Formats: sequence, structure tokens, C-alpha cells
Amino acid sequence: MPSYAITGASRGIGWEFLRQISSDLNNTVIGLVRSKSATEKRVEAELPERTNIHIVEADITNYSALNAAVDETATITDGKLDYLIANAGIVSQFDAYDPIGVLGQQPEALEENLIKCFEVNVVGNIHLFNLFTPLILKGEVKKVIAISSGHASLDAISELGLEVASLYSISKAGLNTAVAKFSAQYAKEGVLFMSICPGMVDTGHFDNVTEEQMKALGAMLGAFAQYAPDFKGPSPPEAAVKDVISVFEKASVKTGDGGSFVSHYGNQQWL
Repeated sequence: MPSYAITGASRGIGWEFLRQISSDLNNTVIGLVRSKSATEKRVEAELPERTNIHIVEADITNYSALNAAVDETATITDGKLDYLIANAGIVSQFDAYDPIGVLGQQPEALEENLIKCFEVNVVGNIHLFNLFTPLILKGEVKKVIAISSGHASLDAISELGLEVASLYSISKAGLNTAVAKFSAQYAKEGVLFMSICPGMVDTGHFDNVTEEQMKALGAMLGAFAQYAPDFKGPSPPEAAVKDVISVFEKASVKTGDGGSFVSHYGNQQWL
């Protein structure tokens, strides 16, 4: 009876992980969310027969809440955990359409947004890993998966000329480094830590964009189309999550996947 803990499980990719993994009633699925009551209402409305879903309230930027979530998870899973899916994160709107040199014209806003990205995407996940790893060590599968982004690939930035999402990219690169460091420490104990990019996923991030913002977005999508001629735009969460699950189910420490940063294809093809 495998057990899973998924952060940011109330919506988007996190909800889709919750939905797909809980479809097997043999899986025990813990969704970590910021609003327990709202998510429980959604589960009741959309997944009413999934008695294997447990919703735990915790913001990954709140260390005390995360610590309490570990205790609650341990009660549900008899003190162990097989999979930890670190999905929760922040995608900055501030840096979504302008290059870093333009962002620098607003130094205070740049600093504020970069610190927030680091607080959530890096520091919050480091605390998450440190607090949940004792449960992972007692599990049978021992896999910790961080949801990252191809924007953090130095090769992709150079090859595609990706000017936008710089603060987000920097924070995701920091997350990838943290994952590699955790792998260096725990691979010898059989724990797989790895980062996976789900590709470009339609989660509503680009809804209600202005005409000027659409021009910047169009330039990025044009670069994506040149990089991957088969790219047709953002994929639905259902397809992206299915691909990511396939990658981490096949991955292992023994096959050298520890500390790696790969795409939803299991390689360095980001789209």
C-alpha cells in the first residue's frame, strides 16, 4: 500500500497528481495544502469515493506548520512514507514578460520578488525535505521528486535565448542544486532525490494577459516552436502529470538518476 505526500495539492498540477495517484485505492495519498477546508470540499465534490485521500494543512513557508504536517502524515501512514512530491511553488508574474535588465529598473520590486521566489521554491522545499526525509527513510520506495522547470536549464536559456522568467528560473536552479545536495547525502541510504520538469503546462498562468505581454509571450512560444517543431502549446495537466509519474516510477538510485534534473521525457528535451 504505497503512500504519497504531495504539496500544493489544491489545484493545477498538484491537484492532478492527487487525482491520478488516488485513482488506485491501494495508494494512501496525503495532499498538503494551504486551505484544508476548501480542498476537502473539492475532494468531496469531485472525488467523493476516494477514501484514500487525506488533506493536511501546511504552507511550505511555515516551518512549524510543516513540522506538524509531518506528525499528522506519520499518524496516517504508520510513521513512514514512500513518495514525497514537492510540487508547491510560486511562479512570479513580475518577471514573466520582461528581461532581467528591464526588471532592474525597479530594484526594490526585483529584490522583493526574488526573495519571495527563494522563500517558497528553495527554502520552503529544503525545510520540506529535511522534515519528511525521516519518514521516507522508513518507507519502502524512498523517492523524493521536486517539480522543477526547463527555465532553470542553462543550456536551454542560451539555446532558446530565454529572456523572461529570470527570477523564477534562478529560484528553480537553486531548487535543483538543493535536490542534488540531498541526493549526495541520502543516495547511499537508497533515497532517490530528483528534479523533473513537467513541460509547459496549461494551469491558467497566462490567462488575462495584456496585448503587450502577449507580444513577449509570443516571442517565447516562437523560440519554443523552433526548439521543438512538434510543440503545439501548453499541455493539459492530465498529460503532463502522467508523463512525470512515468519518469519517476522508472527512475532509481541504482540506474544513476539520483540528483538528476530531467524533463517529462526523462531526458534533457524540455518540450
